[in-house]
Amino acid sequence: MADKSELRDQMIDAFKGADYPVSSPMDLVPALPNGPGTTFESGDFSMTAMELNTKTTGGDFPYDEPEPLVDDILEDLEEQGEI
Repeated sequence: MADKSELRDQMIDAFKGADYPVSSPMDLVPALPNGPGTTFESGDFSMTAMELNTKTTGGDFPYDEPEPLVDDILEDLEEQGEI
């Protein structure tokens, strides 16, 4: 089972280097340590940034900071039963 707080910390660390405000998922790619192949893992959950982009609704852009973005991603993953 995935630890939501662990995933949240990983995502915030990965997305915090983006040039905020961001207006689309593509604005986040330059900040990711391994680009779209950056992987977020916890327990039995493992998903790349590219997979997140295709499996979630994409959020409510624009975002002014990483925390609300990550919270929306995690909420979407929960609603879909991914975590």
